[in-house]
Amino acid sequence: MKRILVVDDDPNMLLLISDLLTRGHYLVSQATSGASALQQARSVVPDLMVLDVMMPGLDGFEICRLIKADPGLQTIKVIMVTAKTQDKDIETGLSAGADYYVTKPFRIAELSAKIRDLIG
Repeated sequence: MKRILVVDDDPNMLLLISDLLTRGHYLVSQATSGASALQQARSVVPDLMVLDVMMPGLDGFEICRLIKADPGLQTIKVIMVTAKTQDKDIETGLSAGADYYVTKPFRIAELSAKIRDLIG
């Protein structure tokens, strides 16, 4: 079973995405901060991280950069899910190492398709 770490400081979004993934037969864990996400990822390396960008402390861009720079974590696929829709934000996310950048509000079918595309 594929492991996915969902990282979001909004409890409603965390629940929505986690529920979607659990119904998709993925093993889901959650983090509400960047520091917690990095700690969890180092403990049990997920196949994929669904990562919010705007969070207190470490934002999603920095978390993604840290993951991609860490030899033990750099294989984690990253989908950024955020309300930041400007072209410069999308470029920043992708240059930080994100595999996909999905803007909120998102369509569940779109997010599901991107997850299947990355990890099956």
